[in-house]
Amino acid sequence: MHRAPLESWLINNEIMPLITLFSAPKPFTNPHIALIQRNAVKSWALLPDVEVILLGEETGLAEAARELGVNHLANVARNESGTPLISSMFQLAKDASQRSHSDLLCIINADMILMSDFIEAAIQASKLKERFVLLSQRWDLDVTQPIDFTEGWQNRLSSMVHRQGALHRPAGSDFFLFPFSAYSDIPGFTIGRAGWDNWMIYKARKEKWTVIDCTPSVMIVHQNHDYSHLPGGKPHYEHPDTNENIRLAGGEANIRYTVLDATHQLSANGKLIRPKISYLRFMRGVELFLRKMFFFLPEKMIENVARPKRWKKRIKKLLK
Repeated sequence: MHRAPLESWLINNEIMPLITLFSAPKPFTNPHIALIQRNAVKSWALLPDVEVILLGEETGLAEAARELGVNHLANVARNESGTPLISSMFQLAKDASQRSHSDLLCIINADMILMSDFIEAAIQASKLKERFVLLSQRWDLDVTQPIDFTEGWQNRLSSMVHRQGALHRPAGSDFFLFPFSAYSDIPGFTIGRAGWDNWMIYKARKEKWTVIDCTPSVMIVHQNHDYSHLPGGKPHYEHPDTNENIRLAGGEANIRYTVLDATHQLSANGKLIRPKISYLRFMRGVELFLRKMFFFLPEKMIENVARPKRWKKRIKKLLK
């Protein structure tokens, strides 16, 4: 049985964690990937009221988990090419969450640095809504050295991000935080490929959960890297497994959901507000309207009609 949100819970005089954080890191063979993953996991391990679980059998993962003092589960199911499946990750994380009695779960990419404002946002979202998913845009930063996690590291990192980093466009999501009861029926998506994260937002909107964008109140730091870990060094959206993710998601329309589809934002003062209208949000609304209008067309034709980027490409061709 899960406790009521945010109540203290003791078992054998031990305080149980509020959040179960889970991730499937890449192999620790590439020196830069290893460095940024250690930075990320260390930042999670320093958070209060958090249980961290690393999933998979990738080279160096078990050793890194021991070094960083976090949990490791190796028996995650994989696809034919050996890449972990999201459905198996969720099941393992939920089983662990039941044992630890944590209220919230969070799937997160292994290159993301979290700070204390993340915990504050999770607590506030839990107070305000019962069924929700928390997400945000990320801040991109070039990181080439181990982070010094001594006192004041969060202030130093925040200052560096403001000076040298950039807020990523509202496309793709690097973490999802949600209550234990959410996402009980995850398809067998492949981690590290495109589409599954967009489906997470689609699913939440379809189920009428509150989708909270905490970009105004939380700084989530993505450590930049190349794609040398993927075949041919190509981005994940060009990988064949992405096509299977799209199929499992139910088609192209269901993987077009982004942070722009959030129903609310968590403001810096901790209040839930409706997102302000912007050009990108307006065009997203136009796209959704066109998809409803032309639902009877073949999928590829709907994509050409509904997506503004494709309009621009066709206009450029006509003007040549």
